[in-house]
Amino acid sequence: MTAVWGIVNATPDSFSDGGRYADAESAVAHGRLLRAQGADVLDIGGESTRPGAERVSVAEEQRRVLPVIERLAAEGIPVSVDTLNASTALAAVHAGARIVNDVSGGLADPEMLAAVAESGADIALGHWRGPSSDMYARAEYGRVGREVAGELRERVAVAAAAGIAPSRIIVDPGVGFAKTAGQNWDLLRELSDVVALGPRVLVGTSRKRFLADALGADADEARKDLATAVTSALAARAGVWAVRVHDVAATRDALAVLGAWDG
Repeated sequence: MTAVWGIVNATPDSFSDGGRYADAESAVAHGRLLRAQGADVLDIGGESTRPGAERVSVAEEQRRVLPVIERLAAEGIPVSVDTLNASTALAAVHAGARIVNDVSGGLADPEMLAAVAESGADIALGHWRGPSSDMYARAEYGRVGREVAGELRERVAVAAAAGIAPSRIIVDPGVGFAKTAGQNWDLLRELSDVVALGPRVLVGTSRKRFLADALGADADEARKDLATAVTSALAARAGVWAVRVHDVAATRDALAVLGAWDG
């Protein structure tokens, strides 16, 4: 069964729900709701990685996420920390996180892979071609699925060399990162290239702007959540291990329908 990660953005400037869960009480309550709706993992982030986003200080990031992680992990909920910073990753694991979700694949902070290796946590390595502030300048591909898979293979090798066992590694093809709308759709059609690498695959399409290609630019959040559920179910059929979403209930329903369809 495909796992579902529920997104908790403890930030004031997320592209989708910025400000709704910026205080710890709201973030914890939202995390509990997502868990009740069927989230297998809660992914807690304190720094927006939306296109054009500016970095925040490590101290501010940790102020946002560590109390949330500590409280949710203490309730026995599997928690991931969404961070580019090695020091935040270590602090989050100390607070109870089991997974470090680094959308840069360990490229943003040269200390990240060694830190995770020492921590014993799992790591999700995202496909990345540079910071959010100018990611689209690097959106050049021939065959996007093959190239993304090749670059992820390199990151897996570097992580292994840093001492992270293959069983602890997850790969994420980075839908929406340094890719145009058309390239995102091509990547989803070519997920088999990424799945063939061997590690568990995490895919996140949730509420991303490329969905407007199918829905139209005026699509509201509810319609984007429906589109997310459909793309997540199709990703599950392509063999991914987990999907990362804002609306857990809709995606759980889509996966249940897929399971009934496939028998």
